[in-house]
Amino acid sequence: MYGELIPRGGGDNVPLLKTKLLVGRRESCDVVLRFANVSAHHCELSCEKGYWYVRDMQSRNGTKVNGVRVVNKKRLDPGDEVSFAKHKYELQYSPENNGAEGPPPPEETGMTDVMARPLLDRAGLSRRKPGQ
Repeated sequence: MYGELIPRGGGDNVPLLKTKLLVGRRESCDVVLRFANVSAHHCELSCEKGYWYVRDMQSRNGTKVNGVRVVNKKRLDPGDEVSFAKHKYELQYSPENNGAEGPPPPEETGMTDVMARPLLDRAGLSRRKPGQ
């Protein structure tokens, strides 16, 4: 087992049995959450170099980590709260038991995050600078 999701507010813990898990409402998902506000394919959890990451799959009601919406991909540290729609879970795992060597890798930022770019650039309407 690579860790577990502990539901806030009660319920059964969800064991994380594989290093890549699809979370959603459909029965074909690895982690099935039978709630109307959870998308059919809500997000993907992946364990990379001992640390868990979450990637939202354009779900209608979003995925959050510690109350902040996930835009692309976000690392989940032990004890972080991850929310699928309004359903909150605490993630418990040990990076060392999952094969981590050393501290967690730095968070990816910059141009891969669409919100990090100016609006005109994202729309393809950036102004030309003099001399260009």
